[in-house]
Amino acid sequence: MSTSTHPETPSSGDTVENAIELQDVVGLSQGQIVRRRFFRHKGALVGLAALGGTILLAVTSVGIGPIPGWWMWTGYETGNPMSNPGGAPTLSLFPPVWGDHPFGQDELGRDIFARVMHGVQTSLMVMFVIGIVAGVIGVLVGSIAGFYRGGRDTALMRFTDLVITVPTIVIGAVIGKLSGQISAVVFAVSLGLILWTTLSRLVRGEFLALREREFVDAARVAGASSRRIIFKHILPNAIGTIIVSTTLLMSSAILLETALSYLGFGITPPTISLGQMIQTYQQAFSTRPWLFWWPGIFIVIIALSVNFIGDGLRDAFDPRQKRIPSERKMANAMKADASAKSALNSNLPPSSGKLAGL
Repeated sequence: MSTSTHPETPSSGDTVENAIELQDVVGLSQGQIVRRRFFRHKGALVGLAALGGTILLAVTSVGIGPIPGWWMWTGYETGNPMSNPGGAPTLSLFPPVWGDHPFGQDELGRDIFARVMHGVQTSLMVMFVIGIVAGVIGVLVGSIAGFYRGGRDTALMRFTDLVITVPTIVIGAVIGKLSGQISAVVFAVSLGLILWTTLSRLVRGEFLALREREFVDAARVAGASSRRIIFKHILPNAIGTIIVSTTLLMSSAILLETALSYLGFGITPPTISLGQMIQTYQQAFSTRPWLFWWPGIFIVIIALSVNFIGDGLRDAFDPRQKRIPSERKMANAMKADASAKSALNSNLPPSSGKLAGL
């Protein structure tokens, strides 16, 4: 007795869902598909709007460099009269009132809104510099190790393991104590020199997989050099992993800078950072909690916004992430699929129709 096995066929719902997804991206380039998926991610859009609004507020309010802002205070003036008892915030929602010092004043009469905006600028600058430095080093180390393998891979990965074994907070504290007193840029570059390890491992894994693909073999046969293969063929195909990992790295970088500044190993006065403000005003937590509220709120906003953007980029670059169609689209697609099948069966001869129904 012979038994016949039939391959499993996808369900009607899966077929319709795949058809809807393919219909949405037909005729689009890879960049257009990624952009379309990203702007469909609601969390990423919220994070992008929150981060953009924070940057715009911080830059325009107190200015940047020689460019002045629209806010009346710089955050460094002392001896200003207290607008409210104890320097309480003049901001009010009901009724809506902005006031001269919406975030309050410290014991020296300095405006907290201006100081918070300066702190946001510093923390954002540190975050972006760390992301750039760690991204460049991580991509270089990971690409060289993954492409050449052999002795170079072993040496680079053992050095990476050595950096990983030392706690980041300890290395950051030592580097912050040495470079934080120099400038915020030197502090950020120094932290970027130790935060590249995770990215390098991810890039190495991508290069190990991509170097065995057919387009790399074709480039070798065409006479392309190793450097051209790395930068022109493999690296563009790994850009999704690099962008997503760098974005999430920047989110952890701002938290590390905040922690180091709070412990006294980060950025030092007169430069202002959000973590340093929390450390400076920690003795006033029970009596003037608004000195803690605003730096903490902006730290959370920046960290969450970058995380949401990273999640959106991950879903946009990963083809395995599918967007679930709405019930209306599914119903319309299933009706169209049923109509097409009925039209096909009606046009077939009777014998073919019986065979099709088997």
